[in-house]
Amino acid sequence: MVARVCVVGSVNADLTFTVDALPQPGQTVLASALSTSPGGKGGNQAVAAARSGAQVQLVAALGTDAAAEHLRTHLQDNGVGLKGVTSVPGPSGSAAIIVDANAENCIVVAPGANAHLSLTSAAVRSVVADCDVVLIQLEIPVDTATVAARVGRDAGAVVIVNASPAARPAEMTALAGLADVVVVNETEADAWLTEGRSPVPHLVITRGSRGASHLAGGERSDVTAPAVEAVDTTGAGDVFAGMLAAAWPDGVDYALRRACAAGALATLVHGAGNCAPYSEAIDDILDARLEDRVDDDPTSPTRR
Repeated sequence: MVARVCVVGSVNADLTFTVDALPQPGQTVLASALSTSPGGKGGNQAVAAARSGAQVQLVAALGTDAAAEHLRTHLQDNGVGLKGVTSVPGPSGSAAIIVDANAENCIVVAPGANAHLSLTSAAVRSVVADCDVVLIQLEIPVDTATVAARVGRDAGAVVIVNASPAARPAEMTALAGLADVVVVNETEADAWLTEGRSPVPHLVITRGSRGASHLAGGERSDVTAPAVEAVDTTGAGDVFAGMLAAAWPDGVDYALRRACAAGALATLVHGAGNCAPYSEAIDDILDARLEDRVDDDPTSPTRR
């Protein structure tokens, strides 16, 4: 099915520095390259979901600076609906990203307009309510994320929370109680597994090049990711979450496999805003993996 996805989250203008090694505290390093691109976890996830074929609306806040128009154009060019995007006085969100020769990164985010995103408007809340899946992350105020989750749940939508950047446990209690799915990376997962946060029906743990794990009802399943030669991991987690939301209505295993494939493909592209693969590329890499499995299985009747 073609899922209707509403992403509630941040939009940033990214400034990316490419270096040989990430700087240590107090150290200055020279960059070999510098680039600017659209980003923000909400924008990245919305583009990923749209490129996968979902019908996507974004609820976000942009500033009144020059970056806002570039960000708006980027989203529209990628098929993201902007019914829920508002303007607030001041700068749009921005991020400084440092990427090393091993494709690892560190990121500093200035929230800008993202810090002022709210769902006080009935028109904006109606955008959230008119969807199959609501996807939320935490580069926006937790209170706003919680309102979005409540509106989505009341409308019967699946609520997916990408709980990143990590928030204090006390701030997450209400939001966790409204979530159907929580997506975290390995570092963030410990808090959900050991600190007594509200249990969620589905916990998805991303494990980078090793794929992802799914925990539900006391059972765990692992999904591997296609092997690729990564050049930049920035945005791969956002692509995973956007793809997961787009495919979730078609089944958990199907969504996880496609999300892992999309996240792997995202690491082949520099920058976050344009790293999301299209549905055809995801199909191709999954088909290639299936063919490899058949060829490696001597009992398969379809082995060539």
